[in-house]
Amino acid sequence: MQVVLFEPEIPPNTGNIARLCAATNTYLHLIEPLGFKVDDKHLKRAGLDYWAFLKVKIWSCWGEFYRHIKSEQRLVFTSAREGLVYTQFKFKPTDFLVFGPESRGLPEIILAQSPYKITIPIWGRVRSLNLSTAVGIIVYEAYRQLNLF
Repeated sequence: MQVVLFEPEIPPNTGNIARLCAATNTYLHLIEPLGFKVDDKHLKRAGLDYWAFLKVKIWSCWGEFYRHIKSEQRLVFTSAREGLVYTQFKFKPTDFLVFGPESRGLPEIILAQSPYKITIPIWGRVRSLNLSTAVGIIVYEAYRQLNLF
């Protein structure tokens, strides 16, 4: 299981996700452009002293990342508006869980590159959940399904 953040914008969200990835031994991919510098104090503060335990790769653009995906690996895109409810989706250990930027989500051109789309139901009066909350929900559900903890 690997987490992919496409053009993340908010340092504390990425820091929290990095901490989650370090805690679950989940590889993290960051797709540029980023809305912050990787040495940003807010990013490091949210990740605390766990950066030494994080497996992370920064890609210059989506195309560079996409060219490294193997045929047996699935891109599982997340969306606030479309897709199978995440608890109904059958995760595989080789999945890449792809999350879009906080302000706009994944663009349609990227969503069109995979048939695998999942969503977290929202029935309140908000557009979407916080990115780090959404990543935590989906990562732990995937690991629960796969009996990896």
